[in-house]
Order: sequence, then C-alpha cells, then structure tokens
Amino acid sequence: MLNNQPVKANFNAEDIGQIAVGAFALSVPIAFSEEAWRLSASLPTLNLVLVVVLSLAFITLFAYQSVFQANIIKRRRAFLLRVIAAYILTLLVVGIVLLALDKLPLWDDPILALKRIILIAMPASMGAIIVDSFDKE
Repeated sequence: MLNNQPVKANFNAEDIGQIAVGAFALSVPIAFSEEAWRLSASLPTLNLVLVVVLSLAFITLFAYQSVFQANIIKRRRAFLLRVIAAYILTLLVVGIVLLALDKLPLWDDPILALKRIILIAMPASMGAIIVDSFDKE
C-alpha cells in the first residue's frame, strides 16, 4: 500500500504500453551506438549469461520494491508475470529497434543478433520496469 491505496496487481494493455515505451526510451540511444554493436560481437557467452542474470535480478528487485512494494505474498504469480513480461517485451522492443536500424542480422548471423538484443536489453529493461511503476493505483 502506498498512501493507503492498493497496489496495482493486474497486468493489462496499459502496462504493456508503458513497458514498451520505457524499453524504447532507453534502447534507442544505445542501439545507435557502434560501441554496443562491437561489444555484442566480442562478448563471451558467460558474460552474456551474466548480463541476462543481472538484467533479471535488477528488474525483479525494482518490481518487488517499487511496483509491488515488497508485498507479493498473495501475488507471486502476478509478480513473476510482470517481471517475465517486462523482460520479454523489452527483448522484442530492442529487436524491433535494431531491425529498424538494419543492425539485426537475423538471417546472416543469428547469434550476433541475439547478443545485440540481450546486451541492449540490459539498460532498456530497467527503463521498462521503471516506466511501468509510474501509475500505481
């Protein structure tokens, strides 16, 4: 509860839009960076896994503290759905942004495409979950 008002627990189209906007806002500046393109090409698999783990850990922590205000006992499923949906939507938004910039070599080098998406999704996922937290009811 925040200011004696119930915390938003359901997941709807508005949430999807907020997550997409937040992911877009932070993915665009990074997606234009040649540094990100090159780093994704040279990043070892173990480091890439660490990027995914860090991304999920931080959006989980933020969702727990801010969106759900540390109250998930009766809403574990909604909590997990929000975290997973935020990350998957972020991956999709980043993929679309890279595709629009012609920097997503899906057919030529799908591993590189996935690496770019995952790397750029790290900051973008934080933007997604932060914007999602703005409209607590």
